Amino acid sequence: MSPTTTPSPAPAAAPSSKGAKRSLMSSLMDATALLRSASFKEDSYVAAALPPSELRALANLKALLARHPDPISIWGVPLNSPQQPPPAAADGAAAPPVDERADVVLLKFLRARDFRVRDAHAMLLRCAAWRAEFGADAVLDEDLGFKDLEGVVAYMHGWDREGHPVCYNAYGVFKDRDMYERVFGDGDRLARFLRWRVQVMERGVRALSLRPGGVNAIIQVTDLKDMPKRELRAASNQILSLFQDNYPEMVARKVFVNVPWYFSVLFSMISPFLTERTKSKFVIAREGNVAEALYKFIRPELVPVQYGGLSRAGDLENGPPKPASEFTIKGGEKVFLEIDGIEAGATITWDLVVGGWDLEYGAEYVPAAEGSYTLCVEKTRMVPATAEEPLHNAFTAREAGKMVLSIDNSGSRKRKVAAYRYFVRKPSA
Repeated sequence: MSPTTTPSPAPAAAPSSKGAKRSLMSSLMDATALLRSASFKEDSYVAAALPPSELRALANLKALLARHPDPISIWGVPLNSPQQPPPAAADGAAAPPVDERADVVLLKFLRARDFRVRDAHAMLLRCAAWRAEFGADAVLDEDLGFKDLEGVVAYMHGWDREGHPVCYNAYGVFKDRDMYERVFGDGDRLARFLRWRVQVMERGVRALSLRPGGVNAIIQVTDLKDMPKRELRAASNQILSLFQDNYPEMVARKVFVNVPWYFSVLFSMISPFLTERTKSKFVIAREGNVAEALYKFIRPELVPVQYGGLSRAGDLENGPPKPASEFTIKGGEKVFLEIDGIEAGATITWDLVVGGWDLEYGAEYVPAAEGSYTLCVEKTRMVPATAEEPLHNAFTAREAGKMVLSIDNSGSRKRKVAAYRYFVRKPSA
């Protein structure tokens, strides 16, 4: 059973309501053109890929740490060891290898201080002291009383196309004054919230390999919709300072979605003062363009439904979801998705999502036998731009045939990204 897409062959200036055959591959090629900017290049943690100056800085930082009489460990990685090589085992076996994760952690502190060794050394010691005082290693096991914020305000969900864990942040819920007072009403509440936010970050760090050539940073998606920026200024500044000081180079890319116009203006004003390396990590997506921005980095079956994806809360608890097929719908185009080869008695279930919606959708079942009538499964209807959930339905076929889903973007000039997946349960014996 291979789905096909059949868009209108007419140009956008004169769209036709009749579809013409087009292979799914051509739609997937359109989607591939939306992939991430080539300007971004993630830092390497493989020693052979580092320039001599960075290798020298790494060696110098290790030498400084080796002078400390007490062991230093961050994120469970021991960072200081004697300068002399460890002795061989008594039975003649080779000595245990040095933990390769140490180089990854040390390089993060060095990059955060532009490879100024003494600055990186001081930053690392402050971080180790903060972790001990804060109890960061034990925070994962604490119940901080914010169950209602999990999956809403800050949460880890899935991973991007390159395997980076993804952390979502959305503070629009705090526009409600009662919610704001309950979480930030006094110093003790704010301190507990900050501890909870560190807990979320520690979950992200635990998902990293922290090894050369491995996944060593997360992706951060920040939703600015309805964010009460003035009220959250104190909390935002503390979170930012906390993470900058104690989680260096832990974010590979920052994606801002539902960005209001004034944020775009602000970013354009500060852009000249940012390094090219920093700017290459930023992605800005205005409201209505969220799904297209996220699909560049995250597969649609892993994007939460509220951001134009197919992933609902709890979907990932039983392992990776079934992959979705991606395609684009041009302005003025009508697309048919055909799922054929369905046996009599089989049940087909499907999910469909279109970024930005504001188009017509319908579904029908076409029996294979001549003389059989086409069945209307879902009447054609307008799906508004405000739709917050993917389309989901199921149909049990009484006779062999194919399911045809129609997506009509004829009334718009805007190209839209889309994704769908389906499951067929064959009839029982």
